[in-house]
Amino acid sequence: MPKDIRIRVSPDDLNNRTEHERLLTKELRTSPGEIAHSELLKRALDARKSRPVYELLYRCWMSGEHIEAEEFRPPECDVTRAQSVIVVGAGPAGLFAALRLIELGLRPILLERGKDIRARRRDVALLSKRGIIDPESNYCFGEGGAGTFSDGKLYTRSTKRGSRERILNMLVAHGASREILIETHPHIGTNKLPAVVQALSQRIIDCGGEIHFNHRVDSIRFQNGTFLGVSTAQGLELESSALVLATGHSARDITHLLMRQQIRIEAKAFALGVRIEHPQSSIDHLQYKQDPRHPQLPAASYNLRTQVENRGVFSFCMCPGGVICPAATAEGEVVVNGWSPSKRNSKFANSGIVLEISQEDLQEHGGDSVLAGLTLQKQIESRAFELGGGAMKAPAELLTSFIGKQNSRSLPDCSYKPGLTPADVAAVFPDTIARRLREGLSNFSKMRKGFLHPDAVVVATESRTSSPIRIPRDKETYMHPDIEGFFPCGEGAGYAGGIMSAAIDGERVAEAVASYLAQ
Repeated sequence: MPKDIRIRVSPDDLNNRTEHERLLTKELRTSPGEIAHSELLKRALDARKSRPVYELLYRCWMSGEHIEAEEFRPPECDVTRAQSVIVVGAGPAGLFAALRLIELGLRPILLERGKDIRARRRDVALLSKRGIIDPESNYCFGEGGAGTFSDGKLYTRSTKRGSRERILNMLVAHGASREILIETHPHIGTNKLPAVVQALSQRIIDCGGEIHFNHRVDSIRFQNGTFLGVSTAQGLELESSALVLATGHSARDITHLLMRQQIRIEAKAFALGVRIEHPQSSIDHLQYKQDPRHPQLPAASYNLRTQVENRGVFSFCMCPGGVICPAATAEGEVVVNGWSPSKRNSKFANSGIVLEISQEDLQEHGGDSVLAGLTLQKQIESRAFELGGGAMKAPAELLTSFIGKQNSRSLPDCSYKPGLTPADVAAVFPDTIARRLREGLSNFSKMRKGFLHPDAVVVATESRTSSPIRIPRDKETYMHPDIEGFFPCGEGAGYAGGIMSAAIDGERVAEAVASYLAQ
C-alpha cells in the first residue's frame, strides 16, 4: 500500500527533487532507492514565521508495489434523446448542474441572458476602458457567469456538500492546469479561465445538450403547484418537468419576476463594503518580511477578520498581483470587484473589505420588506455613481484619510481602469455602516504592521459579495416548497459563495433533479 508522507522544504528547495527524495527516505526510514515512485499530492505555503516554508504531501510507493496511475476522464455521454431539464444561468452553478445532469442521463437546455465569451470580451473591454455598460453582457452576465472574469479562485470550505476533487478534475480535463489539484488555494487566472469555460460549454453541446445565449427568462409557468416551463424575453417557449434556477447574485430582475409571480422568496444577511488596493510589494513585505520577496514565493495575500459592534468585518476575494474591475450591471451604479492573472504579476494587490449586514441591520435601513437588502445595495451603488462623477469612475480616498476622516485631494496610481475620483468614501454608506468599516480597517492596521500603507487606496463599492435574497428550498429534495419541479441553485438562490461552492451546489441540485424525475 502506498504511504502519504509530509515534508517541509525551504523556498530554495521547492523544485529540488533530490532533496525531496532525501527527506522522504528519512521519513520512511528506508534506504535510498527503495522508493519506486513518489507523487506530489498537495503543496501549501506556511508564512507564519519569519522564514516561510513549503509543506508538501507526497504519496510514495515502495519497491515491488503496484503503482496506481489515477487519471480522471469525464464519461462519454449522449443525451440527445433524453428527457430535458431547463437550466437558467450559465455560471459555475448552471454549467456544473448541466454537466452532472448529462452524466445522470438527462438533457440540459441551458438559457443564458448574456453573450458567449468571445462577444462578451468586447463588452467587458468597453466597460473597463470607456465606462460603457451593456446590462446583459458585463462582468456578471454571460457565458461562465461572474466567475469567468473574476480569476478563478477555487478555494472553498464546502467539501461536506459535494466533491471538491470532482470539480477540480473536471476543470483540469477541460484545460485548467494540473497545479490546481496540488495547491491548497488553487487559482486558474482570468487570462486562462475563459478557455476552460468554453470547453465546458462545448462538452454540454457535444453530449447532446443545448445552450441558448442572449435569452433572458421573463416568465416561469406553473399550475397547481407544479412547474411547467419558461418563456424568454426573446420569444423562446420551453416546456419541461424540472427547472434549475441558477441566475447568480446580480440577477435582480429574477427577484422581481419571482415577486410578481408570487413565488416565495426571503431576505437574507449578506455583506458589503469597499475594495482596498496596496502596492503588492508592501503586502509581500507584510507577509514574508522580505523585500523583495524570494523568487519561489508567490505574490503574498492576506486573510483578516475582526469584530465591530458584534458584526464581522473581513477581507473577501483577496487578489494578489491583481486588478480592480468594474462589476456594475446597470447604468447609474458603481460596483467594484477584483481579479488576478494566472501569474499574479500586477504591481498591485487588492481585496474586498466588507461588513456583515444582519437581518437587524436590514430592518434598520429598509424596514421589513423582503427586498430591504436589495434596496440598500442599490442605494449605496447609486451614491457611489454620483460621487464618482459618471462613466463608471469610482469614489476613492487614501486608507490613511478614510481612517483619519480627512479627505484625499490626490490619489496614487491604481489598477481600476475607468479611473478614480477623490471623494469622501464614508459618504457612500449609511453612518452606521461607514463607522463599522472605518473601525474594522483601523483594527486591521493595528493587527498587521504595514497594512496602513501611505499609498493604500479605499475604493467604493464592494457590494456584490453574495445575494441579499434567498429562494427557499427543501433540505432533502432541494425543491422550492411551493412548486414541484422548481430547484433554486447557487449564489443567486442564496446557497453558495464563489466558483467552487456554486459548482458543488450545481452538481448536488442536478442529482436531486434526477432523483425527482426518476420517481
